[in-house]
Amino acid sequence: MNEEIIQNLNERLDRAIDKGKDILADEDFQKRVEEVKTQAEDSIRAHPLLSVAAGLAVGFIIARLFRSDD
Repeated sequence: MNEEIIQNLNERLDRAIDKGKDILADEDFQKRVEEVKTQAEDSIRAHPLLSVAAGLAVGFIIARLFRSDD
């Protein structure tokens, strides 16, 4: 029974990986990624200090979330 469960999980994982590869290879997806990248770069160039401040704030929040309070 355990082997059957593992086999089923492996098949589902293989299908998910194949679907992910198909999505990444899609030309429309690649164009959208490039557009988002360009918009982000333009925004960072237009507002560098705000971008750095936002990055620091996000980093601080993430660090607080994962901090161990032992």
